[in-house]
Amino acid sequence: MGGDLSAAGDFATGALLARSVEPTRGEAHGGAPDLCLNCGTALVGAYCHACGQAGHVHRSLGAIWHEILHGVVHFEGKLWRTLPMLAFRPGELTRRYIDGERARFVSPMAGFLFSVFTLFTVMSILGIAPPADLGDARSQAAAGVVEVRKEMVAARQEAIAERDSRGSTPQERAAAITAIAELESEIRLVDSARPAFGDTDSPFDRIKTGWKRLDYGIEKARKNPGLMLYKLQANSYKFSWLLIPLSVPFLWLMFAWKRQYHAYDHAVFVTYSIAFMSLLFIVLTILGAIGVSMGVLGTIAMLVPPFHIYRQLRGAYRLRRSSALVRMLLLVLVFIQLVFGLFVALVLGLGLIG
Repeated sequence: MGGDLSAAGDFATGALLARSVEPTRGEAHGGAPDLCLNCGTALVGAYCHACGQAGHVHRSLGAIWHEILHGVVHFEGKLWRTLPMLAFRPGELTRRYIDGERARFVSPMAGFLFSVFTLFTVMSILGIAPPADLGDARSQAAAGVVEVRKEMVAARQEAIAERDSRGSTPQERAAAITAIAELESEIRLVDSARPAFGDTDSPFDRIKTGWKRLDYGIEKARKNPGLMLYKLQANSYKFSWLLIPLSVPFLWLMFAWKRQYHAYDHAVFVTYSIAFMSLLFIVLTILGAIGVSMGVLGTIAMLVPPFHIYRQLRGAYRLRRSSALVRMLLLVLVFIQLVFGLFVALVLGLGLIG
């Protein structure tokens, strides 16, 4: 129940954030006063032409709840016009929005926010999350052996320092020598037992950057890989917007010699495309939850994204079939892989130093 409430909260948050960046479409109410309540200008229509405030404002105890519902559902008119075009005519949608036809459609950023928050809401409701415990009993025991050996080695170093200290008394040195011998015997015993647990070395053990904050994060990840995966998922959710600035330069490279296309055009293309891919993943996740076979889901996941990118490229940039196909292959096989790698590296780095 708590997870469902949290998921509902994420959904509402996403919708409200989407609404905050979405241009309005004349969603006014009747009963507006003659003067703007914000600046005092005489109203000619539903909105003040001087400051933009709606003529009708709420003033009741239920106003807060109304504002929440208003923010969540009031771009639904645009949504139902935008979603079919995003799915079946993405190139036309992108080009029409770039050319200035804004009031009809959900803006790219609003669609992106809505789709990303909805994706993580669905994942939360369905209980899709990284495992909290990645190790079995054997690997946990092996990790414990490693930690015990490290403690023994540290104790031996302290005993050696005590033995070699000029300030130590003969009795203290004798006790240190005895402790060193016992610790070395125990270390040999532990070393002889380690093969029974398999390879206990972790790649994190060999990583030392010299940056204390990062090294501390690496040590935490080594001790608790489940927590590391959880933070990776959480940061992917929080920093998903980074996919947009990471993708735009690569798209620009494919049209650098075409002066009629600008960075804004590429940003609109990328943002709508990511929104569609998020919505597609939502559909696939729900289909998987209700029992659709992995073969069907895999086929959809392999074929739909490249075809959608091809359609969007051809319509948004008015390309010939061959030109759109070449650019689609370049995006899918090279640039998207690079962007995803950069994004994962950034998110992982943020998780380690966070």
